[in-house]
Amino acid sequence: MSEPRYAIIGAGPSGLSAARALQKAGIAFDGYEASRGVGGLWDIENPRSTMYESAHLISSRTTTEFTEFPMDTTADYPSHRTLVRYFRDFADRFALTAKFRFDTKVTALERDDDGGWMLRADGPDGPIAQRYEGVILANGTLAEPSIPEFRGEFTGELLHTSAYKSASQLTGKRVLIIGAGNSGCDIAVDAVHHAASVDMSVRRGYYFVPRYLFGRPSDTLNQGKPLPAPIKQFVDRRVLQAFTGDPVRFGFPKPDYKIYESHPIVNTLILNHLGQGDLGIRPDIDRFDGRTVHFRDGSSGEYDLVLLATGYTLDYPFVDRTALNWKGWSPQLFLNVFPPSFNGLYVMGMIEASGIGWQGRYEQAELIAQYLAAAESHPERAAAFRRRVGDEPWPDLTGGYKYLGLARMSYYVNKDAYRRAVREATAALRTDQNSDAATRGIHSRLRRTRKVAS
Repeated sequence: MSEPRYAIIGAGPSGLSAARALQKAGIAFDGYEASRGVGGLWDIENPRSTMYESAHLISSRTTTEFTEFPMDTTADYPSHRTLVRYFRDFADRFALTAKFRFDTKVTALERDDDGGWMLRADGPDGPIAQRYEGVILANGTLAEPSIPEFRGEFTGELLHTSAYKSASQLTGKRVLIIGAGNSGCDIAVDAVHHAASVDMSVRRGYYFVPRYLFGRPSDTLNQGKPLPAPIKQFVDRRVLQAFTGDPVRFGFPKPDYKIYESHPIVNTLILNHLGQGDLGIRPDIDRFDGRTVHFRDGSSGEYDLVLLATGYTLDYPFVDRTALNWKGWSPQLFLNVFPPSFNGLYVMGMIEASGIGWQGRYEQAELIAQYLAAAESHPERAAAFRRRVGDEPWPDLTGGYKYLGLARMSYYVNKDAYRRAVREATAALRTDQNSDAATRGIHSRLRRTRKVAS
């Protein structure tokens, strides 16, 4: 009987994490990547990349890098060029590059009669059909643009930020940016140096976090025992007020939620430019009329280019949604990884969290690898794991934060709660148990945590 073999779809940070974890566990796999090489969206030459020339990390280097492979730079917030080189070096250092088939797009996953998966793809040499025991989906969460519908028609240029590459696209134009997330604010800072004018249309308020606090990258502070959510929110909101002031005075609406209940904006340059009068804040869109944009407060403006900084939607186009237990905006997966049916599909990287870094994603991959190893060598452990997923309440991953009910927040987690739950699940699979007593203790602690958080 041949050894089980698995497929990994995607060669970005999540796909490389999965490849490295399976490699260390001695599990056979093949990788598939639609682009020319490793790096995922960080490779600006990748046709599916949403990267732009001025893009940098918004989390700091030391909180983001893989633990076993530190970055070879002293920059606190490296650029996308440094990062794509980092991923290529990582893949070469651990001999992962040769494990991937590049320029190969997966088109379909189909369950076979033996419980495996038939993977179909288009590669440089033609169609591919290959059976696998299971498939790890690591094709990313930031590739399919979310395009809202608007009343009326805009007759100027309408772009999503996924199509934005360089500030030269904005030169001399009257620009309206819809949305003020991290990408929207980055691009607004680019735009003020090139565009004829820049406005931003926003529907809710935001919290702005400086990249540096007290002379250090802000996300390196309080890296010890995490504070309870209410205390951290109380303290950090006051620290931010001291450093950045109140964004409402620049025209932003007052946030209708507490800090960390949505992803903060790691960009205070936008506030500097607002203070200098380089750009303006406008309310939500009412309708388009030619090149005129009408806003909800009754005002209007003339624009040459409208840039949609409206985010992305989850997209796993090669597999039926029912196979991923898709409900509402996103799949409902145990620890954002395992469909409760345990059908041989595993999802990597379907987590958003402030500060979770690539090491947090690698810990996801370790959990998958440990489960696959247990299924092969210790089936009783894998069976106990599946029973617990079906019988026990799933761990609370919010860390006590009440996240906004938005599509982009539907798979958001608190990094400390998430990494703790993943590590405990991995430890349970590694433990040689004669019963489920040890892991019942783990889930008992998780239930107590969940009650406290609620």
